[in-house]
Amino acid sequence: MKGKLIVFEGIDGSGTETQSKMLLKSFSERGLPAERIEYPDYEGDFGRLIRLFLEKKHELSAEMQFVLYAGDMVKDKEKIQAWLSDGKTVICDRYFLSTIVYQGIKGFPLEKALRFAEDFGIPKPDIVFLLRITPEESARRKMQENGKLDRHEADMAFLRSVNSSYEQMAKDNVFGKWFIVDGSKSREEIAEAVLKITERI
Repeated sequence: MKGKLIVFEGIDGSGTETQSKMLLKSFSERGLPAERIEYPDYEGDFGRLIRLFLEKKHELSAEMQFVLYAGDMVKDKEKIQAWLSDGKTVICDRYFLSTIVYQGIKGFPLEKALRFAEDFGIPKPDIVFLLRITPEESARRKMQENGKLDRHEADMAFLRSVNSSYEQMAKDNVFGKWFIVDGSKSREEIAEAVLKITERI
C-alpha cells in the first residue's frame, strides 16, 4: 500500500520541527514505517544559498528565491516517491507550501507555483498541519532559540502577511488537505491533536 505524505507548516517558531519529530517517534513506537525530512536542507547546495539569503549576505529576486526553495525539494522527489512506494509515511518539517506562501507574498504567482509542482512532479501531501501562532510569539521563540532573528523572523509586517496567507491556503485546501492546530498549546497537547487527526485520516 502506498504511504502517506504528512507536512507541518507555520510561521517561524511555530513548532514544525518539534512536532514532526514527535510524530515520527509515535510511528516508531508503534512499529510503523516512517521517514522524516526537513526544508530548507541547509546541508545541501540549495540550502547553503538560502541560508546566505536569510542572513542578508545575498539579495535575491522573488523568482530566484522560488527557484532555490523549490529546487531544494525537486532534488529529493525521487527519494520521497520511493519511500511512499515502499509504504512508508513521510513526515516533512516544512514543504512546498512554505515556498508558495513566502515567495507568493513577495510576488511569485500561486498559479505559476502550482504549475511548477505539476511539471516537476513534486509529491502532493495527504495531510498538511498548520501550527497557528502569532507573529509576536514567533519572534519571541526564535530570539530565545537563536539569540538573533533572520530577515523573515525580524519582519513583523511580513510575518503577519505570512500568517494571513497560510490561513487562506488552509481554508482553500491548496495543494493538500489542511488542518489547523493551535500552536500556542503545550507540545504534548499539540502532538495529541496531531496524532488524533493522523489516525482518523
